[in-house]
Amino acid sequence: MRNFVLTAAFVFAGLAMTAHAAETDVHVDSPIGPLAGSLVQPAQGPTKAAVVILPGSGPTDRNGDNPMGVKGGPYRQLANALAEQGIASVRVDKRGMFGSRHEGFNPNNTTIDAYADDTHAWAKYLATTTKQRCVWLLGHSEGVLVAEIAAQKPQGICGLILISGAGRKAADILIEQLKANPANAPFLPQVLPVIEDLRQGKRVDASKIPPPFLPLFKEDVQPYIINWFQKDPVALLKAYKGPVLVVQGDNDLQINMTDAHALAGSRPGVELKVIPGMNHVLRRPAEGQGANIASYGDTSMPLAPGLVDVIAGFIASARP
Repeated sequence: MRNFVLTAAFVFAGLAMTAHAAETDVHVDSPIGPLAGSLVQPAQGPTKAAVVILPGSGPTDRNGDNPMGVKGGPYRQLANALAEQGIASVRVDKRGMFGSRHEGFNPNNTTIDAYADDTHAWAKYLATTTKQRCVWLLGHSEGVLVAEIAAQKPQGICGLILISGAGRKAADILIEQLKANPANAPFLPQVLPVIEDLRQGKRVDASKIPPPFLPLFKEDVQPYIINWFQKDPVALLKAYKGPVLVVQGDNDLQINMTDAHALAGSRPGVELKVIPGMNHVLRRPAEGQGANIASYGDTSMPLAPGLVDVIAGFIASARP
């Protein structure tokens, strides 16, 4: 594991304040250069706990937004709501992206394991800043897997809060999704061997990849995919002995209750909470797939009712 050095100073230019929370732009050092995040602390009263919020897959920023349609900052909303409960947090930009972008570094040239290294840097920073003995890791979507990997070295980690996370290996989920779409049928004889080679740790020449799937399996991202395919979320969670909360919405179009039950069943003591009506971006839209998809880009929609109370309640009851 790489060693990280905390930066000595905060960047106060980004300071923001609400009635319940004070937000500051902060950084930690990494092998590629400083990584950027936003620290939110309760504006009044003592800090009861601290949480590192780990983002979902692809170009998802520290606020939970991404250029593919998610807007409204669900992670920012979550951080502010937790501050109202006396819980500090830091939400982060992944290495190579957004505030953590550095010239000459390809953000595809990374791995899930590298994200876990970065998580430890953020956890150490947050514990020091908030004077907490340990901090909680809150992963959303892909961030669930990052949290599970980071927790294999549990020093300084209070426990895990896993929201909308996969309970199966990524290659298995990808194959299932491809087979479920009839439009993919003509390409499956070519695509499935590509997935199998990557599962086996083998790079695949672009000439063997059907053109519609080149963006998904492009050569510069294959090391990331190979590393990702190796991870078993259930086995990782089984190996971690600290407190774990699995949170799943029953209106999630991307992750379903099968995954939540797989994670919760990984070992005794893992707690599962289902948030009625919550979708993958932590909101409760109106019924119907159209409304669900539309909610991804709705900047005015609040977090799903009950989500923050479930998280804060778990932290209060399981706090070491």
